[in-house]
Amino acid sequence: MEFPSYLTSVGLILLALLAGVLSPGPSFVMAARTAVAKSRDDGLMVSLGLGLGATLIAALCLAGLSAVLHAVPALYMLLKVLGGLYLAWLAWQIWRSAPQPLDIGSLSSEASSARKAQYWASFRLGLITQISNPKAAVVYGSVFAALLPAQFPLTGSVMVAAGVFVMEFAWYAIVVLVLSSPAPRAAYMRGKKAIDRIAAGVMGLLAARLISTAHHAH
Repeated sequence: MEFPSYLTSVGLILLALLAGVLSPGPSFVMAARTAVAKSRDDGLMVSLGLGLGATLIAALCLAGLSAVLHAVPALYMLLKVLGGLYLAWLAWQIWRSAPQPLDIGSLSSEASSARKAQYWASFRLGLITQISNPKAAVVYGSVFAALLPAQFPLTGSVMVAAGVFVMEFAWYAIVVLVLSSPAPRAAYMRGKKAIDRIAAGVMGLLAARLISTAHHAH
């Protein structure tokens, strides 16, 4: 049985994007902190949001978003500034809450709706964190420009988008499952203030880097 030729391109694209998925960044910081500071379920909801956010970026890039960002540098600059400000806000929220004790008590049945709301908030956090960095669109667009053949069927595009979701969600889910285990959570409980301040510092540096490079077209 002969496989369609575009499957080779799909595999090469996903392999090229895998390095970016595994590299540390705001998404990794958010997934890791949620896993140890909240719960495994919250971490998985963040991972789901990160996966869907990456899939949305990939789909938009396949539809031509990266070309628009390259053609309109002012738009790219604006998105970088807004994304950086959002990451800076997240950093401030983490820093401010660092000294506060962590309540990991189980919710009563009367508070099940509050738990659902918290899960939804964790999902939104992952989604917005992922799409707040417009550099991801440029990276995706660059990979697509280099590896997409001139004639690429819709089936191939769907496979790429699905592959992006699987890679992103699976990687952050692994991070969450590892860090939400008893030993990492116990270590976090012992050093919550310092760990949160470090996480906030890393997030702040990422925000500063995003904003400071906003004047670059790409």
